[in-house]
Amino acid sequence: MNRSEWLADLAGDSEPSLDECITVLGDVIDWLHSLEGTEQDPEWHAEGNVKIHTAMVLSELYHLLRHDASHIKGSQRQILVLGTLLHDVGKAIKTRRFELDGVERIGAPQHAEAGRSYLAFKLPELGLGYSEILSILNLVGEHHAPKKLVVRNGSRADYFRLARQVNTELVYWLEIADIKGRICPDPEKQLESLEEFRLYAEEYSVWGNEINVRSEIAPLISDLPSDAKEYVYAHAIAQLESGKIYIAEEALATTYRHRTEHSHLVVLCGPSGSGKTSWLKQHCNDYAIVSLDALRQEINGDTESQANRGQIMQAAKELLRDSLRKHANVVWDATSLRTDFRSIVCGLGRDYNALVSLIVFLQSETQIKKNNDKRRRSVPDSVMEKQLASVASQTSRSSVQYSHLNLNERYNSV
Repeated sequence: MNRSEWLADLAGDSEPSLDECITVLGDVIDWLHSLEGTEQDPEWHAEGNVKIHTAMVLSELYHLLRHDASHIKGSQRQILVLGTLLHDVGKAIKTRRFELDGVERIGAPQHAEAGRSYLAFKLPELGLGYSEILSILNLVGEHHAPKKLVVRNGSRADYFRLARQVNTELVYWLEIADIKGRICPDPEKQLESLEEFRLYAEEYSVWGNEINVRSEIAPLISDLPSDAKEYVYAHAIAQLESGKIYIAEEALATTYRHRTEHSHLVVLCGPSGSGKTSWLKQHCNDYAIVSLDALRQEINGDTESQANRGQIMQAAKELLRDSLRKHANVVWDATSLRTDFRSIVCGLGRDYNALVSLIVFLQSETQIKKNNDKRRRSVPDSVMEKQLASVASQTSRSSVQYSHLNLNERYNSV
């Protein structure tokens, strides 16, 4: 059986062991080979290393899929199995020893985010569709979110924001298996937290539902121009996620002043060689371009030079502000792989009441490197490796306002 057939069987009723999963996928997802050598805290994971834990979690998931979660079938089952298999893969690089109250402990802070970032350029190698890849990435990246929302007494907006990122029912079942697939002091308490999460998700109408603000508002703004509709849709999502409005229809009032006169800020997100320049030529010929590479060439005499970073960033932000003040459409042309960096840019767009679109270029690591080699001025391998390693949850949907451009499968707006 080839890999494609093996993956397709996950949508049926196959229950591969962890060793089988590693055999089939380990040449692409190499961190799977590190699970056995990755230790865990003996109090919270008395079962042993990450490989033992992951095998137990998979076993628990298969039991759930035969019983309480037997209604999850097809692509949703495939996504859930792969998300569960990979949920702790980030522990391979994030696990460390530290001292807490005089006792040495073992932890893996931010392993969920690290796993999601690593997998962003690995999963495309498997031939999965964009929707499946995005769902798996966010299951991995958000698998701790249900318990955190309960512990922190999350608001309706918090639940809405999570539901925009991940199917709340799938992440619930993953976490049920995660808790049952370990030996720890308080499994009952943690399972109770998950049941509370489920109750709130149902109360807020985000249990297993895909949030579709567009369909709720569309009948109310049918007479508006297409760009004004996109503006209302995007701001409705942003305002719901921030808690500024309670129902999507309220965005009709909050966007009234700017819906027909605003900038469109496009923020590109992808490593060198992922196709950003080609996409710009196809879709944004009449947009102003703020290019960090162009400014590096102008100021440093070399697009690859990282000198004068502060000066270059300040110049770029001023060019961006100038376009936004004029209500001109503008593209921020940079890798934008780090959430904190691109949040600054998106925040400027919001300050000027712009429509902000984050365009994520999701390709396999192999294809990205091939594309880079074909460029007139290819990025050195060391820089490319650094870019791929520095991704900070680039597929997250929760940091900006959104519009959905008519893009093909290769280029997607999230």
